[in-house]
Amino acid sequence: MKGYRINPDSDYVMGIIRGISKRNGHCPCRVNIDDTSLCPCDEFVSEGICKCDLFIPVDETAAEGGA
Repeated sequence: MKGYRINPDSDYVMGIIRGISKRNGHCPCRVNIDDTSLCPCDEFVSEGICKCDLFIPVDETAAEGGA
């Protein structure tokens, strides 16, 4: 999704990926396992909210090289 990137903390990301794998592709932060919780979950796709912080907003200032 435009405006987001994978969290740069590789250890954290690997933990989230292990959680997704254990849940057969479903977000580890979601209670329900249904079509809406497949990663990337519907909440992230429609509202840009990634509760597990696998996807984080791009810092536009850093991307532009500004202070």
